[in-house]
Amino acid sequence: MSEFLAEIIGTAILVLFGGGVCANVNLKGALGKGADWIVISLGWGLAVMLGVYAAGSVSGAHLNPAVTLGFAIDGSFPWSKVVPFIIAQMIGAMIGAGFVWATYLPHWKKTEDKGAKLAVFSTGPSYPNYVANFMSEIIGTMALVMGLLFIGANKFTDGLNPLIVGLLIVAIGLSLGGATGYAINPARDIGPRIMHMLLPIPGKGSSNWKYAIVPILGPISGGMLGAALYNILFNGIVNGFIIFSIIFTVIVVLFGIVLNKTILKDEVSEIL
Repeated sequence: MSEFLAEIIGTAILVLFGGGVCANVNLKGALGKGADWIVISLGWGLAVMLGVYAAGSVSGAHLNPAVTLGFAIDGSFPWSKVVPFIIAQMIGAMIGAGFVWATYLPHWKKTEDKGAKLAVFSTGPSYPNYVANFMSEIIGTMALVMGLLFIGANKFTDGLNPLIVGLLIVAIGLSLGGATGYAINPARDIGPRIMHMLLPIPGKGSSNWKYAIVPILGPISGGMLGAALYNILFNGIVNGFIIFSIIFTVIVVLFGIVLNKTILKDEVSEIL
């Protein structure tokens, strides 16, 4: 199996189980309807674990453009593979979202809540504020990439690494995920959001594209920042890529101020 195909399959599995738990909790008539945040966080942790088990031996199971970019910044992944990996991850995320839609086929029409339908596919903020939302995704993805590098620096019994990675996702969800739904993965959000737009879902409403920039730029900058901080603090390395990562993160946060003024305007929630 090629690395490209492994990333497609691994990401499809991730979104199948991750989006699946969101559907089970949100859609009317689903047997898990009304379950709490712990169920969602655990479901996503298991989803990542299973995706890593599927693809890890072939591609390293990034399953996430932010991880791919973070590892490239770290120097542990070749830049020549970054774009193919990201394309594969997007394809896989769309396939996984399609399977979730098919699994819960009768439930879409029965569910009146448009927001609940969108929540199966993509993330959204508790309070709309681009600065705060960017910060949430940056910090969550920084924790993810630094956590993965921490895990890689330790020795585990063969086969346990995916389980530890899954527990890292659960920890991020339980502790940091309440503000934006912790996309921490552009492919996991944008691929399914595209499918929400394309699929014939009765009464689905808007795909909320005005928010979609957050789960793209937030995780990308957070992933690069996590790799940069890890190398500065633990390896004593400072280079052009690391400096760029820090500058890019600052620019993203400042961009949030512009978006608050131009898009949200009076709708923005106060943060101070």
